Amino acid sequence: GGLWGGTGGGLVVWDSAEGWTLLTTQQGLTSNDIRAVADDAEGNVWVGTRGGGLHRWKNGQFTVYRRADGGLPSDNVSALLWGRSGVLWVGTDGGGLARLAGGKWTRFTKKEGLISNTVGYLMEDDQGFLWIGSNVGLMRVSIRALADMADGHLSLLPLRAYGKLDGLPAGECSMGSQPSVCKTRDGRLLFPTIRGLASVRPDRIMLNTNLPPVTIEAVLLDDELVTPSTVRAPPLQSITVPPGRERVEIRYTSLNLSAPPERARFRYRLEGHESAWIEVRNNRAVNYTRLPAGHYRFRVTACNEDGIWNDTGSSLALVVEPPFWATWWFRTAGGICFLGLIVAIVRFVSVQKLERQLASLRQQEALEKERARIARDIHDQLGASLTQVTLLGEMVEADKEQPEEVQSHARQICQTARETAHSLDEIVWTVNPSNDTVEGLANYVCKYAQDYFGVAGVRYRLEVPPSLPAAPIAPEVRHNVFLAAKEAITNVVRHAKAESAWIRLRLEPDRLLLEIADNGKGLAGMDEKRAATRNGLRNMRRRMEDVGGAFEMGPAPEGGLSIKLMIPIRHAS
Repeated sequence: GGLWGGTGGGLVVWDSAEGWTLLTTQQGLTSNDIRAVADDAEGNVWVGTRGGGLHRWKNGQFTVYRRADGGLPSDNVSALLWGRSGVLWVGTDGGGLARLAGGKWTRFTKKEGLISNTVGYLMEDDQGFLWIGSNVGLMRVSIRALADMADGHLSLLPLRAYGKLDGLPAGECSMGSQPSVCKTRDGRLLFPTIRGLASVRPDRIMLNTNLPPVTIEAVLLDDELVTPSTVRAPPLQSITVPPGRERVEIRYTSLNLSAPPERARFRYRLEGHESAWIEVRNNRAVNYTRLPAGHYRFRVTACNEDGIWNDTGSSLALVVEPPFWATWWFRTAGGICFLGLIVAIVRFVSVQKLERQLASLRQQEALEKERARIARDIHDQLGASLTQVTLLGEMVEADKEQPEEVQSHARQICQTARETAHSLDEIVWTVNPSNDTVEGLANYVCKYAQDYFGVAGVRYRLEVPPSLPAAPIAPEVRHNVFLAAKEAITNVVRHAKAESAWIRLRLEPDRLLLEIADNGKGLAGMDEKRAATRNGLRNMRRRMEDVGGAFEMGPAPEGGLSIKLMIPIRHAS
């Protein structure tokens, strides 16, 4: 005898004893925007809100069910229906359909077979079906099938969808009012749409009992069509997959003129590879990748819009040939190779021992070579400089009565000492292993150029990448590259008579390009072949070739000479 009403400002209740009562968030609601109301067999009242989830009114208190609790698919409840079997159906706006039975929630969305996740209204008919209004059409699904899916016995709902082509005034059902579906005394159901009312007699709906024919249209191996996909081509019976083909694509289809193509449902299974049937909706191709060698049979069936399956379907035999390494002759050869491998391992261990000894001798030889080079540099540079200083000191002693000569000899001693200090710095830099990197080489060349050009009064420009890789360079390579660069820098001042110089460092995938250019007089008409006979240029070319690099010489864009040193590098792993 009571009346329950949902409004935008709360839930209104009227009874003959107390009159009107307004229930809002102050009484326990999480939202005052009421969209659906239903009562169950125990006298509880269920209230659906927009944004606040689902509420149950029992013994004067609200119990709230929210999406965050793991039950509702959405907090925007748009429809409620208490079913005959004691099940509460909850329709949501954007979250699909929910089923509450025995305290267990089950969600149904487009993934489970619905045509939309927006539910406008719900109604049960007398034939055991649940009717669902949505924004893209009307759905009818068996209540038994929904229960089977809730128990885990189904993976896809056998759903029948109705749209404008089936007689609805519009493809979108109305929503926002609850209840909105009407069942008349003669059993008719009246469904509202956005363009009018639809009437249906569920007891007079005739099922489509025609079995949809199923055919396998084509097979592709690695995207290559095996047989022509034409109507006149005979049906495929079997196919052989040769070795080396990794992907098999099977295309199939079904003919059903009484329903749109997107409502087609198929089941397929590859016997020998899959134990259970796989059900899909509106999917007409299946791919198998890297099937093991063997014999298989692919089967596919289809059903019409009313869930009538053509269990005979269509089938295709597949024979996957083994690769050569899985054949008997290869396995025999493999056994022979295995015996040879044992012999090879014994030989390998012996060879490895010899190679370690040889590597130790090579390392010792390299160390002796490096020591000899360091001794040679000290003897050639420091020894000659110290000898010169000794001679100049003796000359100072001999000419002590001539102040001008003493002053000249003192200047020469100072100059020789500075040159000796530079030579010693170069030797120490070459020996220090921490400088065996691209960055160490670039920094030292640039520092030497800055000091040398600064003293000579030559304007210079350094173009170096902002970051250099951690690529190692052997000491011998670093030493020869620096000496070649030093020779080129010296030539800019002594022979080119240049006013400006440029040092450009450019990184390439497997080498380092060092270019030293100037705006001096260049080769002064001398071709590269004749210029190569000069000792300095010949030494630079030889040094670069000794370390596996390259040397190029040519006119510079600034009008002088350009020297390019190409240094091979190995990036650190």
